[in-house]
Amino acid sequence: MIYKTVQSSLITFSQLMLPSHSNFSGKIHGGFILSLLDQIAFACASKYSGKYCVTASVDRVDFLSPVEVGELLTLKASVNYVGKTSIVVGIRVDSQNIQTGEIKHCNSSYFTMICKEEDGQKAEAPKLILKDLDEVRRFYKAIHRIEQHRNTSQQLSDSIDYKSEELINYLLEKHNVKIEID
Repeated sequence: MIYKTVQSSLITFSQLMLPSHSNFSGKIHGGFILSLLDQIAFACASKYSGKYCVTASVDRVDFLSPVEVGELLTLKASVNYVGKTSIVVGIRVDSQNIQTGEIKHCNSSYFTMICKEEDGQKAEAPKLILKDLDEVRRFYKAIHRIEQHRNTSQQLSDSIDYKSEELINYLLEKHNVKIEID
């Protein structure tokens, strides 16, 4: 059994945001940032595992503040959790105005990566050594997110009567919707 530290997974990546990265409103396009997130998640998980890794899921991506052309975008990634073949990579994104030095937290997200063998089969991930309370906190929170996802998936797979008056009334009263079924 191989064990590795969180420290062995750390990756930092910085890139100057150019006009070619912007959307029609002049801010950096969210899709461009998503691409960078996927790249650093791959690099982090592959560096840690020594294996080719693929993206299985993205827990959540919230764009907290816009990124401007000319700012320096810095992504920091580390392994937060390891399962049998999966690795959860936590990523923090900050942007820095290189003229004023002001730094903004733009995004935090979690990517679940799967380790692969050369033949494409799932590979076992190295186990994780936690060295401080921050690493324990991140590991525990990853377990909590995984359990929440499983519970939500189970609730959604339970039988729901979409024709029930109770459900229809709930949707009409609590949500911004009008139902016109033929």
